[in-house]
Amino acid sequence: MTTLEFGAWAALRPVIIEERHGGVAAEAYDADIREARLLDELGYQYYWIIEHQASYVGAITTPSVFLAAVARETERIRIGAMIWVLPFHNPVQLAEEVAMLDHLSHGRVEFGTGIGMAEHEFIRMGLDFYQRREMGEEALEIIERAWTLPEVTYDGRFWKFNEMLPRPLPYQKPHPPIWIAAHSLRAFEWAAEQNYDVASNVSTDDEMVEKFTHYRKVWAECEYPGPMPRQMLVRPVHIAETDAKAREEAERYLMESMRLGREMVVDTRVGVGTHPRGKGKENNRYSRANARIFAQSRNSYDFWIDEGLALIGSPETVARQIAEKQARIGFTVFVANHRIGMMPADLVERSIRLFAEEVFPAFERPTEPVVPQSLAAERLERIAEIKPVP
Repeated sequence: MTTLEFGAWAALRPVIIEERHGGVAAEAYDADIREARLLDELGYQYYWIIEHQASYVGAITTPSVFLAAVARETERIRIGAMIWVLPFHNPVQLAEEVAMLDHLSHGRVEFGTGIGMAEHEFIRMGLDFYQRREMGEEALEIIERAWTLPEVTYDGRFWKFNEMLPRPLPYQKPHPPIWIAAHSLRAFEWAAEQNYDVASNVSTDDEMVEKFTHYRKVWAECEYPGPMPRQMLVRPVHIAETDAKAREEAERYLMESMRLGREMVVDTRVGVGTHPRGKGKENNRYSRANARIFAQSRNSYDFWIDEGLALIGSPETVARQIAEKQARIGFTVFVANHRIGMMPADLVERSIRLFAEEVFPAFERPTEPVVPQSLAAERLERIAEIKPVP
């Protein structure tokens, strides 16, 4: 029996739709916290949200605040954002926020990081979209220092600190596990070189095979002592009693999910940025592939299924698909996005229950989430040896 950990993805997109039609965000937040309790009770091992700013994608602009509420309402499930967008935050303050959240959850935080992918969000915040990679790498270095050193003095390109005294230090030692949300081969390679856990969600199954294989190859070449970091795949999932019923229930919501609320951004002065693709002048293999996926998934249900971008079916069908994907791609954590578009809550909850009660048993699952050492000993020693900037 294959070993696999399971998590759930909570995008909270309906919050924005409800507010724009006279609803109250508090009601949506309350509903999602109730859902988090259910996930915890059913044995899901991870609960993930996502940060976006000025966006129709998700509705969590302050992940640490929302996750603090989730932490106090759950007992076992590990919680995190995939991602906290590093360029959007003062890195020492973010380190302190996440460390405090780690204490409030008694050591259940997973630190998902990334550099952002929507140009318009950077334009609206007055940030340079094309410097986001350098900003993210500098921010993450500062965060690791803030979690492992008694003081932070740093003279960088984007941030400067003079004997900053971060408090509190994290509950987990040396700190919460660090994940990299990766899409390009370069990002997978960098995550492997740094010995970070890695996650991805957009690419087709064929592309995922290439990326995760490259990640494991680079990690092995680095000769870390192990264990190998976790590798996570995220996919929309809907389960019903039969394949036909699952499709009947999910198809409409899956097809509308790529357009839902998009007018919130498109019908503004800034729009999606300087190019309809949403990534400005970037024209690389990754941005072109994503543009193709987004375009085709708006118009074809079969494209979702044939390319492995969504799993829709009976418990038996979905369990088989996950097993086949894991054999091809090699991920160790599978995260299901059960809340597809504006799917009614009763359908979402039934899918969640069927997934836990009938799919989980098809896999061997660790009794506790597998949390490997996320900070390589060599890097921890290097950080400790860094001399303060005069």
